[in-house]
Amino acid sequence: MRPGLNKRENKLAKWRMTAILFLSIYIVVMLYNVYKPLPENISYESKEYLVSDGDIDFFYNVTGERNGRKFFKEEIFTRTLEIIDEADKFIVIDYFLFNSYHEKDKEYPGNVKNITDALLVKKRENPEMPIIFISDEVNSSYNSHNVPEFEQMKEAGIDVVMTNMDPLRDSTPVYSGIYRMLFTWFGDSHNGWLSNAFVETAPDMTIRSYLTLFNVKANHRKTLTTEKTTLISSANPHDASAYFANAAFEVKGALVNDMLKSEKAAADTRRDTSFPKSVPEHQDRGSIRVQLVTEGKVQEAIRNEIAKTVKGDEIWLAMFYLADRTVVEGLTDAANRGVEVKLILDTNKNSFGRKKTGLPNVPMASELIEDTDGKVKVRWFVHYPEQFHPKMMYVKQKKESVIISGSANHTSRNLNNFNLETDVKISSANDSKIMTEVNNYFHMLWGNEGAVYTADYHKHAEDIAITKRIIYTIQKLLHFTTF
Repeated sequence: MRPGLNKRENKLAKWRMTAILFLSIYIVVMLYNVYKPLPENISYESKEYLVSDGDIDFFYNVTGERNGRKFFKEEIFTRTLEIIDEADKFIVIDYFLFNSYHEKDKEYPGNVKNITDALLVKKRENPEMPIIFISDEVNSSYNSHNVPEFEQMKEAGIDVVMTNMDPLRDSTPVYSGIYRMLFTWFGDSHNGWLSNAFVETAPDMTIRSYLTLFNVKANHRKTLTTEKTTLISSANPHDASAYFANAAFEVKGALVNDMLKSEKAAADTRRDTSFPKSVPEHQDRGSIRVQLVTEGKVQEAIRNEIAKTVKGDEIWLAMFYLADRTVVEGLTDAANRGVEVKLILDTNKNSFGRKKTGLPNVPMASELIEDTDGKVKVRWFVHYPEQFHPKMMYVKQKKESVIISGSANHTSRNLNNFNLETDVKISSANDSKIMTEVNNYFHMLWGNEGAVYTADYHKHAEDIAITKRIIYTIQKLLHFTTF
């Protein structure tokens, strides 16, 4: 055999071995980061506490149309500012989107400025009071630039923590395996030169930031906790989200210590964070059961409550994204056994001024109606370009109802321990104040009581839903979606 041929074969053999070694390491890294253990107190479930009607409140924001004119009803951030003002000992706040960037030539209520100012005033008046603000790197376009409001807080002595999503499992493993091996070592830089992926008025982004973005992982929580109370919401203060429909529940006292434990776990993904001491243990009173559930425990709670339903019960969903197979199949089975299933969904056709394809809700609604012979009923929120952003399930049985609501969309990304999410589960008699308010809320939206909020399913259904379902299926198989 010729010497040149031997060298070529040896070189090819070395390349093959290198490729096999690289592929082996890649597969190990990819699989480990899909199934690895979660940090302590992530995917958390508290015990159930008993509270009275006066300990729990429901708030919502919504856009409607009356007499041909749009109006906006706002409750959530009004109450947010009140809670900050009422705090005496500490404030722990966790928001996914907290920045004032928005589309050009549009004006929005200054929720971010209002909350920032309220926190600065509180810190100035109470210099020793611990105030911890937890958020996601999406606000800095993944470390491409500073966030002015966060810089103000830091200067005032407020502890600002950007969660680190690396300790959580990977939701896009095919890409994230490569990212962890090759790109995670890149340093951060504020010298961006690529157009911002989120909004045109935000500073440019770096390549490193785009590479991080493609992991599609987030601290998606929306919570506020003081020594007195907890607010668990679907609403981002983010200025461009100001007019979105959202829902929030306040629980006084009972969940505070569990929230401290859960939020410390989120903050500790970045660094060991000093947290306020626990408050005195809640003393049960009343007959309303409340429970904190986060991450994968949200899915368990949803699955269990749907499975308990029998013929004659009702399941109502107010939802921004519906795509999780556990939930979709549970709703299908429930409808087919005689449960009345009614869904109020966003059309998923607009995101901060950018047109979207209707995924995942358009194909999911079509599938649910098809697979139940029309037993599942769907109405669409109609006030484009505002999003219908709640993430709430309301199950009404013969004597008792259950609410599960918070930050978690009903998608695999939100319910399978990939994102950080916080929900509250509330169980109570049908005639309790909280259940009456939520029941009235759903009937108001469904029946357009007092204003126009929703439209019939067929008004926004599309003939191409099957095409979108195929696209959705491919995206889910590759785990490369935002839902």
